[in-house]
Amino acid sequence: MEKLHHIHLSNFTTASGSKKAINLSYQTFGKALHSAPIILVNHALTGNSNVIGDNGWWNDLIGNHKCIDTNHYTILAFNIPGNGYDNHPEHLIDNYKDFTAKTIAEIFALGLEQLNIQHLFAVIGGSVGGGIAWELAALKPKLIEHLIPIATDWKSTDWLIANCHIQDALLNHSSQPLADARMHAMTLYRTPESLTQKFGRTKQDATLFNIESWLNYHGSALENRFQVSAYKLMNQILRTIDITDGKTNFLEVASKIESDIHIITINSDLFFKAKENWDTFVELKSVKDNVTIQEIKSIHGHDAFLIEFEQLAKFLKPIFKVETPACLPVSKCVA
Repeated sequence: MEKLHHIHLSNFTTASGSKKAINLSYQTFGKALHSAPIILVNHALTGNSNVIGDNGWWNDLIGNHKCIDTNHYTILAFNIPGNGYDNHPEHLIDNYKDFTAKTIAEIFALGLEQLNIQHLFAVIGGSVGGGIAWELAALKPKLIEHLIPIATDWKSTDWLIANCHIQDALLNHSSQPLADARMHAMTLYRTPESLTQKFGRTKQDATLFNIESWLNYHGSALENRFQVSAYKLMNQILRTIDITDGKTNFLEVASKIESDIHIITINSDLFFKAKENWDTFVELKSVKDNVTIQEIKSIHGHDAFLIEFEQLAKFLKPIFKVETPACLPVSKCVA
């Protein structure tokens, strides 16, 4: 595994106005930092900065001679502070309500500043990671050349907020909070059709359906590798995505984003509905020419962005093609 690095932010102001010391950990992959175009990869809810390599969660998409080729790019991935990946209990966050998706984008922006990065070739993220990508683009409209939000949107809908509310109740009131919240979430990440294809009402024994066994497994697996406080924080971030900050309209904010915006949605996503993404695209096209949308076709719902790698790679290859140098001289690419 690539070494975990740390940035200490001593006096960060949270969404509630309180001051807090923040430990921002990160990993890099591929070319050395400041030697090639930089791609920031934002992880999803139970993910982390370990993008590729042993236990890398996006090995199918990023790596040596893969769609995003580590021979030509620097991959940078921050851990959302409090996700527990650095194995330091003192870095976990108890006051999770003090944090929002915008707060995390502000922390990432400070991290980039500490690393002397003034330009990113791309920011890519799925689900909540994509929401943070939107927030970062709104916060720093000149920073990112290619904004690639996948299976997400610029805001949390009422449907998403409702499900996050149920998750929060499970995390705060259940006798087995991680397992119960995870089982509930897994039914949202897939679709009825996906579960039917996978299990077909088969049973493990006389009393236990295989779908129940699968949910039990995922609940137990998360208990073994995640912290309740981390899940509460990530769920809070998911429910607070809103680049308008509730104070203005979407187009007023989005029209200032200079990035080429490449929206990737999933036709069967029950979490971030495809219609919301198409509505976003249509709105954006009224003020921006450099916006596209692609749709993954899958029965697997929200989780398709971690399953349908061939489709995803097809959409991303034109952005990350390396037949010619992506940007020369390097001094114009990176800080």
